Amino acid sequence: MTATTDGTGAHPPRAAEAGHSTIAEPLPAAAGAAKTHEAAERATARAVEHLLSRQDEQGWWKGDLETNVTMDAEDLLLRQFLGIRDEETTRRAARWIRSQQRPDGTWATFHGGPAELSATVEAYVALRLAGDGPDAPHMAAASAWVRGQGGIAATRVFTRIWLALFGWWSWDDLPELPPEIIYLPKWFPLNIYTFGCWARQTIVPLTIVAAHRPVRPAPFVLDELHTDPRRPNPPRPLAPAASWDGFFQRLDKALHLYRRLPVGALRRSAVNSAARWIIERQENDGCWGGIQPPAVYSIIALHLLGYDLDHPVLRAGLESLDRFAVPRENGEARMIEACQSPVWDTCLAAVALVDAGVAPDHPALVKAADWMLDEQVLRSGDWTVRRPELPPGGWAFEFHNDNYPDIDDTAEVILALRRIAHPDRERIGTAIRRAARWTLGMQSKNGAWGAFDADNTSKFPNRLPFCDFGEVVDPPSADVTAHVVEMLSVLGKEHDPRTRRGITWLLAEQEPSGAWFGRWGVNYLYGTGSVVPALVAAGLPVAHPAIRRAVDWLFSVQNPDGGWGEDLRSYRDPEWIGRGASTASQTAWALMALLAAGERESEAVARGVAWLADTQREDGSWDEPYFTGTGFPWDFSINYHLYRQVFPLTALGRYLHGEPFAADRAREPRES
Repeated sequence: MTATTDGTGAHPPRAAEAGHSTIAEPLPAAAGAAKTHEAAERATARAVEHLLSRQDEQGWWKGDLETNVTMDAEDLLLRQFLGIRDEETTRRAARWIRSQQRPDGTWATFHGGPAELSATVEAYVALRLAGDGPDAPHMAAASAWVRGQGGIAATRVFTRIWLALFGWWSWDDLPELPPEIIYLPKWFPLNIYTFGCWARQTIVPLTIVAAHRPVRPAPFVLDELHTDPRRPNPPRPLAPAASWDGFFQRLDKALHLYRRLPVGALRRSAVNSAARWIIERQENDGCWGGIQPPAVYSIIALHLLGYDLDHPVLRAGLESLDRFAVPRENGEARMIEACQSPVWDTCLAAVALVDAGVAPDHPALVKAADWMLDEQVLRSGDWTVRRPELPPGGWAFEFHNDNYPDIDDTAEVILALRRIAHPDRERIGTAIRRAARWTLGMQSKNGAWGAFDADNTSKFPNRLPFCDFGEVVDPPSADVTAHVVEMLSVLGKEHDPRTRRGITWLLAEQEPSGAWFGRWGVNYLYGTGSVVPALVAAGLPVAHPAIRRAVDWLFSVQNPDGGWGEDLRSYRDPEWIGRGASTASQTAWALMALLAAGERESEAVARGVAWLADTQREDGSWDEPYFTGTGFPWDFSINYHLYRQVFPLTALGRYLHGEPFAADRAREPRES
């Protein structure tokens, strides 16, 4: 049996109940080992062919980045607000939204997850825009469930902001976030740079929207989504004044009072400064930060300031949003991506292909290297607020995002470039040295690395009543730190004091179970699958106690079918840690850790490899409906459609060909 993932709230089986083994099984018979090896070879060959076929002619790979229907609903609401919603776009978006509705009338934010209130409300409103009547069975089921959960009043702030734009919610009943925040000095606890880059890009335009409090005529009422339409926002009790929650609740009340003060000149100046901040950060493709939410709110904010839809800034912004639309159902439906991941997908694909035995000078890999080299960010961005003297050199996640390169992509691109036999070795070496210098300069004070900024660890932003939509700061994480440590070790810097500080931090972060928490992937399987190979690359012996504890934990959570899986509910419920239906990507992460730890001959690895081979499709791909990536743990989940291809191929390649950088270490000089 596997863990329940049907949204019923049932707890997963415990290891003993599921038949999990807590120790490695004996070495299989020679015939069985040979059969596993042959199956792995066949699966690898098919996967290589499939992955090569998916490369764009420019050299990059990109899988779909699937999140949830709030992206699609908010796209329609934006078009309604701007007066540009058309019937064809609405029809295709509504078809996708309907296809994601569950039998009970609700929507979830990840496959098999529990019903989610805000997602259900936003999807319902979008379908009302598309013409679905409130009495239709699928709509009545949704609205009844919403009322049972407390109605619109219980939704997150972002949902109520969208409703306020049409008068379905009162601006007075939303948390206040004044545009004057743009003037707070960088040392102040709640200046915009205390927020993670994704949050600050969203919050700055929203301060302009909140300052204007616009209301467009609503095309219908939403009384059916209130528990009591005559009293849509029942009063809520204040937290104790001595608590942080109580302090920030009272601060919000003070900010509401501040709004009524005669500070017009200061407010106008702050709004104009925020607008300049937004425009300065628009990318060459018209988007902001390469992600959809900041683009949506930036367009609304600038439109409220008088920018018409034909203005170059808004025209480019709207065109960029169209590029987030992915056709579904033979073009009859459209899904909106929250973001696009070509740099991340390309470096992971390149690593997977070389690990699988593709020649390092294969034309596809050289073309991928050329594309990645052209994507290196060579200009300064927001990260210079904390590192003003640090020269640039990182990579971003998306096609266009020069303001926000990230440490994780940079580390993985270096690992990919190191593997490729590019004819211009000097160009490769220059790019790697520049990127490694930037990465080392982004180390936080505790010795670890976050994703986008150094020392972005304030506890205050997450406590603001406005910030109930997910993680809004960017503290160091085990997975990012592990990728950096692995990269630095491959470059010969495993004894560098900065690398050793990262290793010390990782060892201190290990859970009592032996696992590591996964910030950007689900969850402890991702964290452990990232950290173990990094520690081994850095020189820790496979007999090290931390490595052995991790191995024992991975043995203990292997599913009876031979795979591994972990449900997103592990972020909230410890009972789900390491539990869930087997998936291709998570099985690969577990195998990557076990192989790095010297467990190639173990029964657990043989069963995991066999599971990958047995579940591969005829075309060389794997199916994976489960979400194994995260934007914010639990609050925003991601199904990276290329994860199911690149990580299994990496694991199979390492099973067949061994530790990936051993030959490099013996052959190439260390980076200085």
